[in-house]
Amino acid sequence: MTEFNYKKWNTILGWFSFAVALITYTLTLEPTVSSWDCGEYISTAVNLEVGHPPGAPLFQMLGAFFAMFSNDPSQWAKMVNFMSGLASAFTILFLFWTITNLAKKIALKNGKFSKNEAIAVLGSGLVGALAYTFSDSFWFSAVEGEVYAMSSFLMALLFWLGLRWEDEINTPRGHKWLVIISFVIGLSFGVHILSLLVIPSIVMLYFFKTYQNITLKTTAVATLISILVLAFVFKFLFPFTLKFFSISELFFINQ
Repeated sequence: MTEFNYKKWNTILGWFSFAVALITYTLTLEPTVSSWDCGEYISTAVNLEVGHPPGAPLFQMLGAFFAMFSNDPSQWAKMVNFMSGLASAFTILFLFWTITNLAKKIALKNGKFSKNEAIAVLGSGLVGALAYTFSDSFWFSAVEGEVYAMSSFLMALLFWLGLRWEDEINTPRGHKWLVIISFVIGLSFGVHILSLLVIPSIVMLYFFKTYQNITLKTTAVATLISILVLAFVFKFLFPFTLKFFSISELFFINQ
């Protein structure tokens, strides 16, 4: 199988897994609110109100957008639930491409990438993506109006972007992927901070790609640095940025 054909089938099967997930979640959507935070998230999204701290403004704005596709108030909850289903289907898409990316790297260690190896890589991606599609916890979050479906999508997107950055890190414009990674991390603050857990894995991708002298000691140091980067974003950059905007708003309004 040529490289062109592998790319073609990698794209086709990725979107096939997306379609399977989207059809599954659409057919099994919650018709109304589930009996926990979903009712609050859906009502605050539809009316663009403030939910419980720390809030999820991006999720709520997108929820309001999806609710606009129905004039029937009894369908607003279902439309917000569909947003979670769509986000979850995109999670499966990027999971497929993540698996095939990693599996192809393993296959290339033999120095060749034959037709049989390509089929094995694509098959592993399809099995992994569809297994996650029908897993209980993910399926439950995919059919209701909660932040975890969209947060899972952002995590899957971030790690896939990290792999693309690793693939092109030595090219002239390879660091463009780092820019969009930073942008998506910023967006994730408006949904759920769970996405920040991808940061250490992206740091480790950079470490294993760029450093030649990989030992237990250097790996331990890189792991520590990745944790410190996460701590910096979570404990300093995120709260103090929000505090800055809070102080600025009070100053410009009251002073």
